[in-house]
Amino acid sequence: MKFTAAQIAGILEGEVVGNPNAEVYKLSKIEEGTEGSLTFLANPKYINFIYSTKATVTIVSNTFEPEQEITTTLIKVEDAYKSFSKLLEYYNQVKLMKSGIEQPSVISEGVTYGTDLYLGSFCYVGKNVTIGNNVKIYPNSFIGDNVTIGDNCIFFAGVRIYSETEIGSNCTIHSGTIVGSDGFGFAPQEDGTYKKVPQIGNVIIEDDVEIGSCSTIDRATLGSTIIKKGVKLDNHIQVAHNVEIGENTVIAAQTGIAGSTKIGKNCMIGGQVGIVGHITIGNGVKIQAQSGIGKSLADGEVVQGSPAFNYGDFAKSFVHFRNLPKIVSELEEIKKQQQ
Repeated sequence: MKFTAAQIAGILEGEVVGNPNAEVYKLSKIEEGTEGSLTFLANPKYINFIYSTKATVTIVSNTFEPEQEITTTLIKVEDAYKSFSKLLEYYNQVKLMKSGIEQPSVISEGVTYGTDLYLGSFCYVGKNVTIGNNVKIYPNSFIGDNVTIGDNCIFFAGVRIYSETEIGSNCTIHSGTIVGSDGFGFAPQEDGTYKKVPQIGNVIIEDDVEIGSCSTIDRATLGSTIIKKGVKLDNHIQVAHNVEIGENTVIAAQTGIAGSTKIGKNCMIGGQVGIVGHITIGNGVKIQAQSGIGKSLADGEVVQGSPAFNYGDFAKSFVHFRNLPKIVSELEEIKKQQQ
């Protein structure tokens, strides 16, 4: 898809300096600009590149005045970085602006859906599903029975939503993620085998949640696994049965949260963190990457390590960890001198 400099300036409320009919169809870094590309200059460190870039159009701030000859057409705006971000958002909306039901796909009885639905090829929508307005479900996705989906949601290719799941508005779920699979519940038997405990709860995902690729959120044994408003989950995250994650908490990749743990709001959890079950993590907690959390944490704690402890104490202790061979050697020398 192509845009002229004039069209882009209209979107950004900017001023064209150069050829208003210059066309672009791709984005680039300013130092890697090629003909037909759009770039931007926000960091003064890159100012020299504007005189050599091959990009057709460059977004700059109003304060920029070239000191040498340039070949790129300029679009002057109040803030180049913010305007470029706005343009990316606009471009993404245009790219995802699909509608209609592709074939083959299956829509079961009792399904209701709003305006501007996009249902890609090879999708299956189960019985009594309710889908809001402007929902995009990409190919090879599965929506189980009795699922509810709010407005303006995007499910990318290969998403699986099991039955009874409730999803709010403005949610994005990326490819390969599974929501509502059985929790890990098995009861040990006298003969040493394990009997599966039926998982009859569901998953509730509130508004404005984004879930990365290949993550899994298990349904509750009873009640609900709950992902609250504004939560952002990275790729490859495991959320076990009956977990609750508070508003606006962000969790990085490869973190695992065991069953029935409650996490507060506005927490920041790094990658590869392991959290045991049946504990409570307070509001505003920060957990550094690769930490192991084995006990409840109070509001505002910052921890690191496995088992995790106060981050400041960890940082001080790490100095000694690194010097441990030297310290042992010195102790051995002292022992020899005392003999």
